[in-house]
Formats: sequence, C-alpha cells, structure tokens
Amino acid sequence: MLPKFIFVTFLMLMLPLNTYSLEADLQTPPYIEIYDERALNVLDPEAVFNILGEGYSWSEGPLWLAEQNMLLFSDVPQNIIYQYKESEGVSVYLKPSGATGIHSDDSQQGANGLVLDPEGKLLIMQHGDRRVSVMDAPLDAPMPIYTSVVSHYEDKRLNSPNDGVFHSSGDLYFTDPPYGLSGGRNSPHKQLAFDGIYRLSKAGKLTLEDDSVLYPNGIILSNDESKAFVAASNRADAKWYQYDIAEDGSLANKQVFYDVSDLVGQTKEQGLPDGFAMHTKGYLFATGPGGVFLFTESGELLAKIRTGKSTANCALSADQKTLFMTAHDTLMSIQLK
Repeated sequence: MLPKFIFVTFLMLMLPLNTYSLEADLQTPPYIEIYDERALNVLDPEAVFNILGEGYSWSEGPLWLAEQNMLLFSDVPQNIIYQYKESEGVSVYLKPSGATGIHSDDSQQGANGLVLDPEGKLLIMQHGDRRVSVMDAPLDAPMPIYTSVVSHYEDKRLNSPNDGVFHSSGDLYFTDPPYGLSGGRNSPHKQLAFDGIYRLSKAGKLTLEDDSVLYPNGIILSNDESKAFVAASNRADAKWYQYDIAEDGSLANKQVFYDVSDLVGQTKEQGLPDGFAMHTKGYLFATGPGGVFLFTESGELLAKIRTGKSTANCALSADQKTLFMTAHDTLMSIQLK
C-alpha cells in the first residue's frame, strides 16, 4: 500500500482542475486553490508561504520601492510604517506615520495606504488625520514631516482616506470610508453624509466621482488605464466594482466586477474585499474573504490564495516574482512563476 501522503499527492495530480476546490476543503491554510488552469501561468500550487514578520495590530498598505529594493507597509492602529528588506527583515521606517495632532481629534490611527507620487515622493493616506499627505523627506532618509495634499471636500473634512492610485495623467484616485473615525459611520466627527471615491487632478481640483458605495476601500487601475476597480468592504454587500475611465479622467458606467456577499461570515472566509495588486500580464490580485483572489481583468476567477487570516492588502515586487500580503497581524509572501 502506498503511504498516505504519496497517495494524496498522486490523487491531486490525477484530478481535473475543477475538482481542486473539493480537495482543498480537506486542507488547512495557508494553501493555494486553483479553479482555472490559466492561474498556473503565474501561481505555483505548491508555493511556500513565507512569514516575514508577525505581531502587528493590523498590517496594511504594502508598497514595493524598486530603487531601494524593499517593501513598506503600515500598522494602522500602531501609527507606524515598517520596512522589509530580505537581508535585514522588518524594522521601523517611519513613526509616527500620521495622527500628529493636526487633524486627529477623535482617532490616533496612523497611515493606511501608501503610494509613490509622480515625483517619487511617499504619498500617505493618513487614515487618522483624515487627509492625504506627502512625506517631506527623501525615501532613503524618512522623517515624520508631512504636507497635506487634500483634507477637505466642499469645506468639510474627509472621513479617513484609505487607498489611492495615480493615473499616468497625474490624477490621483482615492477612497474615503469612515474606518478611521471612532464610531465609524456614527461618529459625531463625521462631517460628510457619504463615503466617497474621489479624483484629485494634477492641477489640484478635487472631484467626487461616486458617493453611492458604502465602505469603498482598495482602488487600482487596469493596465491600459481604461478601467478602475474599487473594493467595497461592506459586510451587507461585499463586492468589487469596476468603472470606465473617460477621456477627462472621470469615472463612469459603474458595474459589479465580482460579488462575494455570500461568503461573508463563513468560518473559512475571513475578511472582506480590500486591497489590490495588478500584474502586467492582466492578472488582478484582490484581497477578500478567505485570502487573495486571482482574477482576469474581465472578472474571471482563476484561483484563491488562502492565507488563513483576514487579509487587508497585497503588492508585487518590481520583477513580479514575489507577492507580498499583509494578513492581519502578519506580513507574508509567496514566490510567483
């Protein structure tokens, strides 16, 4: 008789791809679940999950810095931005990352999403400070000195900017849910009656593109910049949306990209739609219930990376050989093909 582990491996190799999910029910995370053979172009089902750091309150906002060959990521409640280098591990990069006392009347949370602006400066979604700011220091010599880029819409303070992405035109798209407010949607400090998806033009004009999405979170653009994808971390209506980007930069033709409302609350499906990473070959990594979903840009689900934790966000290294994932209290990675 074959040893059990050899038999199971042989059985998995003999199964068609559409039965992987049945066998996956027997596994304990982390593992990779393949639904479509196209996923094998980028994912190795046997990839090792590397734990790069642990002990964070809520890890978020991973950003790969190609020139520095390192990853930045936020611990939002602890008001810290960390750096990860393969040769050095994880260390503090910037503290405090926000909540400097300027706009932090009801929250001491720090940075959330991190983005490089067109000039190569670190742009920070200062969750607790209710603004988007730029760090006034070189990337190689970080200091907690910030200049506010935008903090108000029509003379009312933003809720708590969460994630952002730049278009090649210089326009910044960003989301503004109420997560950074004590009490969230019911906070007495909430000045706007809605959650917003915004566009800040290169010239500095702020436009509200959509106020109909509750808890808008991660945002990213398609490779050709014709579409924008937005995650809605709404427990009652958990979805990813897509928009067409018009010639003037405005968002139009809102559609549901993928609906995972039926997964929310299930034991194996921790988390909500949140952050994104876009592969240049047209693969969209999207964190959601159970881990990281792998989609085509047209919304076909190819695979799921089951982290075993509520997974906030993800990022690719410059060579796209590594996928980094901020999964609750952990920073982890897998190697890609």
